[in-house]
Amino acid sequence: MNTLKSLTTAAITCSILSVVSFNSHAMDKYIETALIDVCKSTLTNSVTKFQKVAKSYNLRDKTVAMKVMCNGDDIITFAEKYGANKTAARLERSVSGNVNIIDIAAVEKINVNFQL
Repeated sequence: MNTLKSLTTAAITCSILSVVSFNSHAMDKYIETALIDVCKSTLTNSVTKFQKVAKSYNLRDKTVAMKVMCNGDDIITFAEKYGANKTAARLERSVSGNVNIIDIAAVEKINVNFQL
């Protein structure tokens, strides 16, 4: 009887913790919209449009280049893949020039998937 109670308690606890864990990883709607807009603006190959969108969400080029992933690719690769070379070059320039030592395990990339 005690074994049944402890198994039931353990199962309930695990299910509650998994629900809390899954909800904590859900992306805020505003952030998701911002990331999708930034990803789509890179596809236009218009540096001006990209800058306008990034500025509207208060994002720096370096932050976007280092942390944003679009459909599983980092944003620079994503732009190059779809022929947006001007935007990709702009983002590459934002991360080059300075040498930084970065703990790769500590860098968190934010990925967003969307339909083209």
